[in-house]
Amino acid sequence: MHRVIANLSIFNPYDAPRFEFLSLAHIGAVTFIMVLLLVMLLYRQKLKHSESARKKLRYTLLAVLVLSQLMLEAWYQFYDLWDPVYTLPLELCSITLLLSCVMLVTRNRMLYILVFYAGICGALAALMTPDLIYTFPHFRFIQFFIAHGAIIAAALYMTWIEQIRLTITSVPLSMLLLNVIAGIVWCFNQLFGANYMFLSHKPESPSILDMLGPYPYYILVEELVAFVLFAMMYTFFFYIPSRATSKTVSEDQVTL
Repeated sequence: MHRVIANLSIFNPYDAPRFEFLSLAHIGAVTFIMVLLLVMLLYRQKLKHSESARKKLRYTLLAVLVLSQLMLEAWYQFYDLWDPVYTLPLELCSITLLLSCVMLVTRNRMLYILVFYAGICGALAALMTPDLIYTFPHFRFIQFFIAHGAIIAAALYMTWIEQIRLTITSVPLSMLLLNVIAGIVWCFNQLFGANYMFLSHKPESPSILDMLGPYPYYILVEELVAFVLFAMMYTFFFYIPSRATSKTVSEDQVTL
């Protein structure tokens, strides 16, 4: 049985078709995730008013996140690929995946701040420019897109369904938390010669980082880009809706 599974092309890491940027598989996977997120947005009102539906969705997302990480770890072990320099869950998306799991259970506001900003931005960047070797239907391709899509879904669930609201102070706070994590990961990289969070050099495959300049300057540009993106996210998800709500209430009061 072990040999049969090892030789299956969808799991075999040594003999599988290679991923191509903006291939049909890539575009199809991203489109599928966006459609699912759109469905959650469209049904948010029904979900908000049904405690059982909210609970089912919350624990479904939790199960997807946990299983995706456990299956990845099992795949590393099965094919003897585990290596602390490359396979520890110390990438930004791996960290936010684990934090998403805790967030969904505890509904902790501080975790939500980090997952909302860093999780969505990091996972979205990964989906657009994947640091990935294998294409569909390889296990790693499927696991990659499910995990990153679930990170975004978890953050948006807390926003749309649980209706957690953030203030402008959440933007600098998220930057502070992100830099604390990056500092810890950077120290690990220096000690073990790793490149988690791409703090030592850029990924080998094409990525958004290619547009941000050479090492180490792209890290500073990342900081600026992250701050701008976080501020834009706050404006779009919280500031504009709150202003619209306040305006509606004011108009109703004038009418009365």
